[in-house]
Order: sequence, then C-alpha cells, then structure tokens
Amino acid sequence: MVRLPQLDALVAALGGGEMTRLIGGVVRDSLRGQPVSDVDMATRLTPDQVIVHLKAAGIKSAPTGIAHGTVTAVTKTGAVEITTLRRDVSTDGRRATVAFTDDWREDAARRDFTINALSANPDTGEVFDYFGGCADLDAGRVRFIGDPLQRIAEDHLRILRFFRFFARFGTGDPDAAAYDACAARANDLMALSRERIASELLKLLSYPTPVAAIRLILARDILKPILPEIVAADALEMLVNREGSTGDPIRRFAALVGPNPAVAKDIATRLKLSKAQSKRLVTACGWTIAYKTVAALAYRLGTESARDRLLLASADATALDHWHRPAFPITGGTLIARGLAPGPIVAQTLITIENAWIDAGFPVGHAFDAILDQLNPLSSPKTASQI
Repeated sequence: MVRLPQLDALVAALGGGEMTRLIGGVVRDSLRGQPVSDVDMATRLTPDQVIVHLKAAGIKSAPTGIAHGTVTAVTKTGAVEITTLRRDVSTDGRRATVAFTDDWREDAARRDFTINALSANPDTGEVFDYFGGCADLDAGRVRFIGDPLQRIAEDHLRILRFFRFFARFGTGDPDAAAYDACAARANDLMALSRERIASELLKLLSYPTPVAAIRLILARDILKPILPEIVAADALEMLVNREGSTGDPIRRFAALVGPNPAVAKDIATRLKLSKAQSKRLVTACGWTIAYKTVAALAYRLGTESARDRLLLASADATALDHWHRPAFPITGGTLIARGLAPGPIVAQTLITIENAWIDAGFPVGHAFDAILDQLNPLSSPKTASQI
C-alpha cells in the first residue's frame, strides 16, 4: 500500500485515483520503506486538461515537458511532475516520439525496468504491478520489461541505467538476459550525448556501494567504446572502504581514472563536465600529496581537493574536519609601505614570504615578523637587488 496524504488536494484536483496515479520511483521507494525525494504522477488527463484542473483548484503549474505530456504542479510540499499516459510511436535510441493514451498498462509497458513500472492509486494505496516488479524488488533483481535488446535499442542510456539501478537495488548476480544485452549493445553508448553519460555515471558512483556494478561493467568492456581508459575498479573499492557509504562521486570517478591528470583532463573535456567538476577531477588525479603537512595541502588546493588527494593516496584526512584556511597576514601594499619599489618584485616577494609562512605552519604576530626578518628587513630596500 502506498499513500501520500499530503497530496490529497492535488489528487482531488486531477480527478482522483481513477484518473491519476502515483508512478515509478515514489511507489518503488515507498514499498521499500525508503525516503521519497521526487514524486511523479501519471494521468489520463491531457496536458491541457491538467493545466485547467490545477488552475481551477488554485494550484500553480508549469509546462516543463509539454511536448512529452509533462506538467509540473507546485505544491506546498514540493514540485510534482504529472505526465499524461503515453505510448511510443517511434524511437531512435536517444529520444522518443510519443502519443497519448488512457491505458495504464500500455504506459507501464514503455518503461525500462519492472521495478519502475509500478503505480499506485493515491486514494486507496492499491499498487498496480503489470510485470512482476514487486517480486523483483523483493528479490533484488533489476529486469527489463520485455526484450532487453529491444528496450536498449529504444533508449541507449538504459545500458548505464541498468547498472545504476543494480548498484542501488541489485543483489547477487545480475539478470543474465539484461547483462548480456548491455554487453551486446555497448557500442550504442557512442550515440549518446556525453552529458547524459556523465550524469548517469556520477549518479551510479554516488550510491553507497557502487563497486559491484562497476566491476560488472568493466568485466564485459561496456565502457570501452566511450571511456577506454577506465579498466579497473581496485582503487575505487579501496576508496569506498575508506570513506564509507557517503562518498563523493567526483572523487570516486578520480579513483577509476587513476593518477594521471592529463587523462583526467581529456575525460573531463570529453564528458563535458562543468568547470568546477573538471578542475576537481584533474586536481584529484594528481593523487600524490607533495606537501609537508595536511594544512599546507589544504591551503594550496582547498579543503575539498585536499581531502580527495588524501583519501585517494590512502592517507588520513581527519585533520581537515575542523580546518579553516588562515588569512595571509601581509599584502603588497605593506611591502611597498616598508620601502619595496613597486613592480613585479612585489608579487615575487609575496610568493617567497607566503611559501615560507606555509612551511612554518602559518605563524602570526612576532613569529610571522621573524619570517620577514629572515628573508631580509624590508624597511629600507628600494630596489629588487636589495631584497
């Protein structure tokens, strides 16, 4: 039984459980007793009718995916996507042309896995399971609806989605037909946008235990058409064991890429990662510590990247838990006020002082003054040669 009483007003506006059902992940996760993050609904109403019904009930809406029948309702408890029941007219592996229907089973049949085709009457909580999804959920089995080869031909991303859902819900060996189909159609991944590939891989790596799924992928060379550089999961497994179930997906991706910043940069470009993600991946793939102290590493790279480096190098990162970046206690203006001639020498001198300050453990006050004195008193020099 699946009930979300906080949605009663929305359900009533859309004609009740005869016209509108909870669908997909909200049903699946509720049955497993897991927190529900996103709520999706399917309805017999057309998108235009959904908008009219919501407006009449005083519920805001936005046509977020109107070409595919999706309207988003804005409720007090969050956004809810409402999609008209559909059937596929044509597919090309990347996108589908759809037509609307009023047949619940027909809509369920176009979904990828049995555990994602579950729906529930929001009034009564009754669950509708046309393809054995409840049994698969209980068994930890991720299984395509119908012929796996055909389902992958309809949407090539389903190859990676299979392993992502296996990482989250799967136990034991993977469904043989599904696994064989993913391996047989691995070259189809080349037709996908690199952004979609990156998104799916990072989602997989964000789950508590992604190693088994990644090993399955690598065992059949499924990533080879798009990421031939990734060939082993040993470093990932060691990282996951160190950081626990709440690991960061970019850090875990760095473990798969290995200690090669040049390769990391190429992969980041190929997958069109964001600037922030790319910089972090490349920095993490340096792996070596290269600094005298953890604090020096964190000061140079930032806390996040320092943690990446430490964990990937099997080093202790707990010193970063309460570390805050200290402020460098001198500026170029201070040096000029003490007599240093303006020009490039100011920046060069600041770098020299900062390096010494970092090596000394970020001293302040008289201890910092001692560093200045060791480098040379700056009260009288006027030229670079005097520094």
